[in-house]
Amino acid sequence: MHVFNMKLFQLHRLLLRFVVCAFPFVDCCAQGWAPAGGRSRSMGDASVTLADVWAYHHNPAANATLKQWGLGVAYENRFLLKELQTQSFALALPLKKGVLSVGAQVFGYSQFRNIKSGVGYSLALTELISIGSQINLHQVRLGQGYGNSLKATGEVGVLAQIKDEWNIGFSVFNVTRTMLSDYEEDRLSALLRLGTSYRFSEKLLVCIEAEKNVEFPLRTKLGLEYLPMKSFALRAGFSTNPTELDAGVGYCHKDLYYLDFGSSFNQYIGWSPNVSFSYRLK
Repeated sequence: MHVFNMKLFQLHRLLLRFVVCAFPFVDCCAQGWAPAGGRSRSMGDASVTLADVWAYHHNPAANATLKQWGLGVAYENRFLLKELQTQSFALALPLKKGVLSVGAQVFGYSQFRNIKSGVGYSLALTELISIGSQINLHQVRLGQGYGNSLKATGEVGVLAQIKDEWNIGFSVFNVTRTMLSDYEEDRLSALLRLGTSYRFSEKLLVCIEAEKNVEFPLRTKLGLEYLPMKSFALRAGFSTNPTELDAGVGYCHKDLYYLDFGSSFNQYIGWSPNVSFSYRLK
């Protein structure tokens, strides 16, 4: 019976990999990594330099300078398919030295579910350089008793603040290239991200990023954030391989409550809306 279940598990993995090959932009969710939050989504997920509570999901070093506790929850529905929905959570806790972060993410539905949870720590070494590391646990569950898998991955990041308005960020997800199963050396995604952001004024932020999944071509991303007023943001983004267009809005109340909505659009599959709420304690 155990062998039979393993065969069924491998069959499900094959079917999943077929979807991944046909639509590689699903891979980030299906293989262990996915960005989170409406702000990131509406800016093409060019978020490796964004210093907010969602940095837990983007760059473990990017929240090193946070001075306030932060809590965020998010929901995304990829291509408006109930089987491709993601719920995300992030918590940032500033300490006397550094910032402790905790987070979780759930992707999928009853017959296939990927659960990621973990803890990270970031530290500002100097005014210029911040570093961070993170340990994640990944649990893959298949319905009807077909099998479960529990694996761990490591994640590291660096953020350089060249000037007050100019940041450069780099992160590596799954530095150990952890295997998900022995079948055809099926591994969780190994991902490298390098990006920069520049704030041209108090109203305009521009982010550019390159993302390389070791199994897929290089993705390039562009994100824009414009603040017509302090409490309201307009955002847009663009990414390649595959081509996706992104847009969204954000609202901030008293610098405490943040509500963000964003969506990407792919001409073949359609819309992927994302909504998130975060709170910062003064």
